[in-house]
Amino acid sequence: MTLRKVGDEYVEEHGGDYEDFEPGMVIRHWPGRTLSEADNTWLTLLTMNQHPLHFDQHYSAAAEYGRVLVNSGITLCLIGGMTVQALSARAVANLGWDRVRLKDPVFVGDTLYATSRILHKRRSRSRPGQGIVTVETTGTKSTGETVIVFERSFLLRCRTGADPAGPRHRAGIAPPVDAEPGNPQSSMSPPAGTVGPA
Repeated sequence: MTLRKVGDEYVEEHGGDYEDFEPGMVIRHWPGRTLSEADNTWLTLLTMNQHPLHFDQHYSAAAEYGRVLVNSGITLCLIGGMTVQALSARAVANLGWDRVRLKDPVFVGDTLYATSRILHKRRSRSRPGQGIVTVETTGTKSTGETVIVFERSFLLRCRTGADPAGPRHRAGIAPPVDAEPGNPQSSMSPPAGTVGPA
């Protein structure tokens, strides 16, 4: 979060434009989050995951780790959410996740933090005035263990270049989101209706 002076007041600014990110940049996100039993139970059942390892203490006590495990879907959402303020709060669209790897189990009471590294960026070929940034995000416990690593790509507006709206948008026709070369259904091109604010 940065502050920008407007007249006699300061305005909070979150996220950034395409030009604000460069490959190799490392961003430490803050604050972290301690996971509660309610977080794990409610979100596991809300998402229809009925594996007892995530909410049945008696069952979990006899399983490999001897206690309830936090649902890994919650870990992905939580660590991804921690990055939004710095990376994609002003994004046009979240384009997808790739190479999601779970490294260490998460338990109720663990506190998690996130760090992101900018992998690469490029101007959009189909959306003048916009660009794609790809990051690798790592989630770690306060005790140092890495619990998750994933890549995420999102579409940002550019401060310089062609008209951000483009002629197709002004005509009321939504331009297509870029796809990876040779793969029209890659993570860079989600199915129709799934692109939304990051």
